[in-house]
Amino acid sequence: MTKVVHVISQMSKSQEVRGNALKIYLYLLRHGSSELRDIQRGVGLSSASLASYHLGKLTEAGFVVQDERGRYSAVKESSDRVLEGYSRIGPAIVPQLFFFAVLFTVLVAFFSFEALSASGFTVYIVAICAAMVLVFWYETVRLWRRLAI
Repeated sequence: MTKVVHVISQMSKSQEVRGNALKIYLYLLRHGSSELRDIQRGVGLSSASLASYHLGKLTEAGFVVQDERGRYSAVKESSDRVLEGYSRIGPAIVPQLFFFAVLFTVLVAFFSFEALSASGFTVYIVAICAAMVLVFWYETVRLWRRLAI
């Protein structure tokens, strides 16, 4: 019972999981309980000690637990905090901005056709909206690349 309390208290710390640690966490979410060498190979790390280092950091933060057989598992309750700004759609994890990017792309495309027969002012508004859609897509791709394994 005290181990659970310790893990929960560690999870309350605000830590951002990035880089190789994020790749390891996502690997454990997708593949379930895994051994050190499997994680190293699955994530593409150069050595088992590097994987062990990141697993140690994730364990200290309460995002990963190690069982008595030495296998590591992701703490599912912490996935909401680690993946803040992302949504899970089945097995896929996508940035939440993706939905806005798609919505506004469709709207700008529709209004662009309408603007062809409109005044010059409307064309400027569509141009500004198109620029904002590009910003949405840029941020979406940037967040998606952060998840790439």
